[in-house]
Amino acid sequence: MWPYWLMFLFPAWAVLMPGRLKSGQAWVPWVFVFVVFTLMMGLRHEVGGDWGNYLPYLERAGRLDFDEAIRQPEAGYFLLNWVGAKWGGIHFVNLVCAVVLMWGTVRFCRQQPWPWLALAVAVPYMLIVVGMGYTRQAVALGFALLGLVQLGRGKTYQFVLLIALGAMFHKSAVLLVPIAALASSRHRLLTILMVGALTALLYYLLLADNSEVMWENYIVSRYQSQGGLIRVLMNIVPAVLMLVFAKRIAPDGRERRLWIWMSILAIICFPLVLIVSTAVDRVALYLIPLQLFVFSRLPRLARTSKTRTFLVAGTLFYYASVQFVWLNFGVHSQGWLPYQFMPLW
Repeated sequence: MWPYWLMFLFPAWAVLMPGRLKSGQAWVPWVFVFVVFTLMMGLRHEVGGDWGNYLPYLERAGRLDFDEAIRQPEAGYFLLNWVGAKWGGIHFVNLVCAVVLMWGTVRFCRQQPWPWLALAVAVPYMLIVVGMGYTRQAVALGFALLGLVQLGRGKTYQFVLLIALGAMFHKSAVLLVPIAALASSRHRLLTILMVGALTALLYYLLLADNSEVMWENYIVSRYQSQGGLIRVLMNIVPAVLMLVFAKRIAPDGRERRLWIWMSILAIICFPLVLIVSTAVDRVALYLIPLQLFVFSRLPRLARTSKTRTFLVAGTLFYYASVQFVWLNFGVHSQGWLPYQFMPLW
């Protein structure tokens, strides 16, 4: 499991050596992280709990013509598999998906005041578990991260477009679209109407045909997602911190409004996960950026350098503990062990 620890230790080292790695000046380490992490996620071999579940997509796409592939539900992922079936196989598909997730991750982290701390927070669950286990949602999450950067700048329509692109890989991404209306600060009524119309359109185009199946699988059957409660609780901690220290964590009013709503949604997930674990667990994956946003700004709460050091060290220790517990005691962690790299397999 040492490759996973190297993924965590690099940003942790960068946090502890701020004089050597400054995000505004040293772009080389970020390029290194982007390339290495993308290759580790994209060229893994038989790694991830859902590895076997994605192979049928590749086989099915290989039997389709191009026009048939683009008419499939979640056409983005099917089209990617259509290309992969002809060249590169599942490793090509995973590599492209990893590029999108890391593009979104690096873009999002570099917008934070402590970017390397944000990346360290991302590694244990978002990159290792989601990036290497939930391939379709990992792509959608990558687009969501890019969209949240734009929404934080007030660019609502760019956010909606990016979420729509993510929904072409996993339909559940459309559930983030209403956040644009909630976070809007100007022309609120017009924004709500436009986003509402876009949500209805995206639902019709992406979800309508599958809504009954999703209801049956996620709600009626009450299929339980292992560890769903723990993952929701991981979002609760930064959500509470955000609501309590909103102005200090996010001084910009527009940005603050966005993350307050993200925090409220994270808290709403808690009682719901006890009823419909899998459905809420899947939605909670798109709230993971809340962890990156809040914990990378936690040092702002410090009044002294000693307190700041304590908060940074505490955050690193917390996420190192998350990674240790999951790798050693996670119900499905054996799907990630041992790590195998395709070129060396």
